[in-house]
Amino acid sequence: MSASSPAQRERHELAELLLETGPDAATLCEGWTTRDLAAHLVVRESRPDAAPGILFSPLAGWTDRVQQAVASQPFPELVRKVRTGPPTLSVFSLPGADSAANLVEYFVHHEDVRRGAEGWAPRDLPADLSDGLWRRLSGMARLLFRRVPCGVVLERTDGSGETVTAKKGTSRVILRGTAGELVLRAYGRTAAHVDLAGDPECVTAFESARLGV
Repeated sequence: MSASSPAQRERHELAELLLETGPDAATLCEGWTTRDLAAHLVVRESRPDAAPGILFSPLAGWTDRVQQAVASQPFPELVRKVRTGPPTLSVFSLPGADSAANLVEYFVHHEDVRRGAEGWAPRDLPADLSDGLWRRLSGMARLLFRRVPCGVVLERTDGSGETVTAKKGTSRVILRGTAGELVLRAYGRTAAHVDLAGDPECVTAFESARLGV
C-alpha cells in the first residue's frame, strides 16, 4: 500500500510510532496501551463479526474477547497488520472507504499515541490533511456535539476563517483551533489546543458533556 493519501500517511506514521514506543506505552484511550490500540485497529478492519461492538455497547463483550485474542499476537505482527491495512474482502477496502472511514480514525489514534507521552506538541499538519479533517468534521459536527446542551460553533484558525455551526442555540460556545485540534476535541480528547469562549454557564455545560459518537 502506497502512502500517497493523508489517510495512508497517517496509517504508516502511526505504525512507525507504535514500533518506536513498543507495546506497553500509555495512550489517551483510557485503559488502553499501544498494544490494545493496535489490536482495536486490526479488529475494526478485519473482523466484521466483532467490529459492531466498538460502537454498540450490547455487543461490546464479544468485541472485547476478540480484541484480547488479537492483542496476544507478537507486537511486530500486530503492527504489520495495522500498516498493511484491511483484507481484500473488508468493506474498508472498497474504493473511497479509506479516505471516508479512516482519515479521522488514524489521525485521532496517531495523536492518542503521541499525546500519551509527556512533552508532546501539536504537529504542523500538511494542508491536504488539515483540509480533509475539516471536511470530515464539518460533516459529522452535529452528531459529535449532539449531547452538548447549548449551541456550538467551530471556528478553524488554520484555514480562511471557516466556521461550522455544530449545534444551534441562543446560548452558545465557540471553539477556536486548527482543524486537527478541533477534530481531537470533537472526539472527546481534552489534550487538544482549543480555545473555548462563550457564556460561562454554557462553557461549564460544554466541558462536562460527552462528545464523539
